[in-house]
Amino acid sequence: MTDVARHASELLRLHHTGQTLVLPTVWDVWSARAVVDAGFPALSVGSHPLADSRGQQDNEGMSLADALDGIRRITAAVDVPVTADLESGYDTPAAELVERGLEVGVAGVNIEDTVHSQGRLREVREHADYIGALRAAADQAGVELVINARTDAFIGQVATFDDPLAEALTRLRACEQAGARCVYPVRVPDADTLRALLDGLSGPVNVTAHPVDGAPSGSFEELRSLGVQRITFGPLLQKALTAKVTELVAPWR
Repeated sequence: MTDVARHASELLRLHHTGQTLVLPTVWDVWSARAVVDAGFPALSVGSHPLADSRGQQDNEGMSLADALDGIRRITAAVDVPVTADLESGYDTPAAELVERGLEVGVAGVNIEDTVHSQGRLREVREHADYIGALRAAADQAGVELVINARTDAFIGQVATFDDPLAEALTRLRACEQAGARCVYPVRVPDADTLRALLDGLSGPVNVTAHPVDGAPSGSFEELRSLGVQRITFGPLLQKALTAKVTELVAPWR
């Protein structure tokens, strides 16, 4: 627990240095070691690339045990803070989720408001209450777990809104008040919307970017100039490598 607490505190500190924190998204020990060898002080584990690496489906096609097995292998292989996507929590009570996450060495967690087992979005207070229960469990354990509260308000798959920006702000503000250390609006449609989110929220905001060209969110320089505090790649790094591997092996057919 000492190492987990140390890594969580360091991950929290990295969110508040005044510099944009980039947490390359990995899926196995090989990719994690490559990121650390490249000089990054922390990394993220994405549920989508992790599921793909296991031959399973994203959106909780893995069990919690499956996800934690993959995460544990990564945290055991690198001595940097690791934040992991635990989707909507796999229908697991908050205290249990925190306990099991800390057992495998996570310094932070992504928790989204889409409940995949029920095909619905949590209500605003329902999601904030879950985030608050995670915060309370982590605090009880003495770990500054970096909870990254995600909303899918912009996705429009299981729920649609007349004003997705207003909905996202309402949801993420409630999560900040509940104890989230970072918030994550997925699929922000344009730079103006991103600016409104950055202006309307009080803590760090996580943005997904492509590692090659930044699309759809913007280049590293553009996101940094806007004041984005945290960048992850989601499944986009793995997808970019897929294209590169195909390019490398195709001449050998």
